Amino acid sequence: MHGTVMMFLFAIPMFEGLAMYLLPKMLGARDLAFPRLSAYGYWCYLFGGSILILVLFFGLAPDGGWFMYTPLASPTYTPGINADVWLIGVTCVEVSSISAAVEIIVTVLKTRAPGMSLDRMPLFAWYLLVTAFMMLVGFPPLIVGSVLLEVERAFGLPFFDPERGGDPLLWQHLFWMFGHPEVYIIFLPAAGVISTVLPVLARREIVGYTWIVVSIVALGFLSLGLWVHHMFTVGIPHLALAFFSAASTLVAVPTAVQVFAWIATLLTGRPQLNLPMLYVLGFFFIFIVGGLTGVMLAIVPFDWQAHDTHFVVAHLHYVLVGGFIFPMMAAAYYWLPHFTGRVPAYNLGQAAFWLIFAGFNLTFFIMHLTGLLGMPRRVHTYAADLGWSWPNLVSSIGAFILTIGIALFVVDIALQLWFGRKVRGNPWRATTLEWATSIPPPVYNFASIPAIESRAPLRDMPSLRKQLAEGQGYLGFVRNRWLETIGVDMVTGRVDQIILLPRSTFLPLWSALATAAFFVSVLVQIYALAILSAVATVMSLLSWSNASGLTRDFGPMPTGADEKAPPHPESLSSPPWWGAVFTVIADAACFASLFFGALFLWVSAPHWPPPFRLEQGHDLSLVAAMALMAAMWTARRALAANAEGVSHRREQWLVVTACAQLAAIGALTALTPLVPAPSQHAYGAVTLALVVYLILQAAVATLFALLAWWRCRRGFISPMRSLDLRIARLWQDYAAATGIATLVLVHGMPWLMG
Repeated sequence: MHGTVMMFLFAIPMFEGLAMYLLPKMLGARDLAFPRLSAYGYWCYLFGGSILILVLFFGLAPDGGWFMYTPLASPTYTPGINADVWLIGVTCVEVSSISAAVEIIVTVLKTRAPGMSLDRMPLFAWYLLVTAFMMLVGFPPLIVGSVLLEVERAFGLPFFDPERGGDPLLWQHLFWMFGHPEVYIIFLPAAGVISTVLPVLARREIVGYTWIVVSIVALGFLSLGLWVHHMFTVGIPHLALAFFSAASTLVAVPTAVQVFAWIATLLTGRPQLNLPMLYVLGFFFIFIVGGLTGVMLAIVPFDWQAHDTHFVVAHLHYVLVGGFIFPMMAAAYYWLPHFTGRVPAYNLGQAAFWLIFAGFNLTFFIMHLTGLLGMPRRVHTYAADLGWSWPNLVSSIGAFILTIGIALFVVDIALQLWFGRKVRGNPWRATTLEWATSIPPPVYNFASIPAIESRAPLRDMPSLRKQLAEGQGYLGFVRNRWLETIGVDMVTGRVDQIILLPRSTFLPLWSALATAAFFVSVLVQIYALAILSAVATVMSLLSWSNASGLTRDFGPMPTGADEKAPPHPESLSSPPWWGAVFTVIADAACFASLFFGALFLWVSAPHWPPPFRLEQGHDLSLVAAMALMAAMWTARRALAANAEGVSHRREQWLVVTACAQLAAIGALTALTPLVPAPSQHAYGAVTLALVVYLILQAAVATLFALLAWWRCRRGFISPMRSLDLRIARLWQDYAAATGIATLVLVHGMPWLMG
């Protein structure tokens, strides 16, 4: 539970919360791209996390380890619902993370201030953009793995049971496809804090802006291909070991680029040794030590010796505490004046830093030694004559010092919130846009939206804050009682639309409650209630569109800066469109994980080929494939009819699209009873999982077609306002693509196995 809480319920939500607060202000926007989506994600996080925490009081805490390795987490060795609590709670929290990833990506790409091209974005936004993309493709493997393991525990489908054609290593692959990027998902936002705070405190511009951006992107790509780094001891072929070892070593290069850029900034600036800088310097020491031990663990022979010892525990904490906690403490002291309008009145922060720094190193540095002496992790006791007693005593003393330091930090923050000295303006003399708002900022952030001409707008335009407060920027007026912000071209930052923001509503809370009810119903195995909750969730999410959109065309409208731009429903590059695109990418990552699982079991699992195979249903699969292709074609016909202004034909084509998807669902549903014995062999289980996944995609595509038809009837769609039709077409295309790939694999696998 310590690992689960710190990774899933603390580290990720911490940077997500910081991103939700800071991004609009740093980018010069009035709000996030999807305020309702971020609210829905928050409530899913709260409810999913509550499931994990509340069970502690009922003696049902997850007891399979925070890695939840199989077969330990299988029903044979972990009966009861303890493991199910972890699988269900974490999956609910992961829904929140995917929501946050889509929110962050679209916000960074589309809601920047006019003139803020990609090469003028604050580095913090770059870090969050890459992190969100990593979340988008890194979290779905864990979602898929959790669903498969829960299905195995609840219904006996043997995805991970080697006696019935499954493989426990499949869980490790799916978990670490998430788990290794997770380390960098946590580190990158913290590194973004360093790249933002350090230049301000060093009183000079960051050195190597372009090199840092390149290194961030490289780190994101490399981190997604390193998951076997955690599986060197499970019997991986030597060629694969060599490849992943080299890749694990290579990842140090983009990290080093950032570290040297930070050091160069310090060397060429005039650093101020204030409280945030203390935590920045503490980060340097601790994270570099953790990075060096990470390079050691990337070397296969050393990893074989140190794997599952306290050396790994020490490395993990040096990387995560040094790479995340210390930067976040620096962020707290740096940005709390922005949030509260106050600065610390008492000098407790320095004492807290030295206690935390000394206590942490005393606790965890010594664990490198106990690990090298052979002390295993995950073992609660040991004999007295192994030579580990005095190092563990030192670590225990350090842990008490660390705890006292953290308590003092919390007290100092509380005193700042209640009794801190009030400040106005920009206490750090920073140059980024968040300091152009009032302090504390109003709910709308900016009375008018600035135009940006450099990476340091407050340095180049010292009076910008006053000008914006006086309404001398974009949208310094109210029109039609709309809530508006500017939307820009993703690359150039040129104004291309006016984004209409939704008003406050409780709908995200009701949607999240229905979602939580679904997960709790699955946990207690009341599946009828789970189905009702799933339907309620879908209906609640669809209800968000009841009053959103426009019922007439407006065309380009004044922005308040001698420019005109259309409202976003009339734009071909609106935030909802890109939100749908990135949601499809996350869905595709789920499909790729499931597809990988099928191929992995086929190639590596014991007891393959199976004694029985899918020999029937080719005609049903052909009907399903033809229906999916037909839906893809008819969705295009609906879009073409809309462009021609033929509304009745547009609606007819949408009805035909929905009917084609329903035909595909019917054929696929008829195919499921033909899947051979899914509870007896993993072949049948994974085949059934692929078919059920395809049925769900066809159902989603049907809903989008019907939603587009309903919005046509309500007047939300016209030749200029085609957003709903394009989103519906996107989902028909995705359903068809995954359908063809799935059916080829389902029927091609038995043929290839001979």
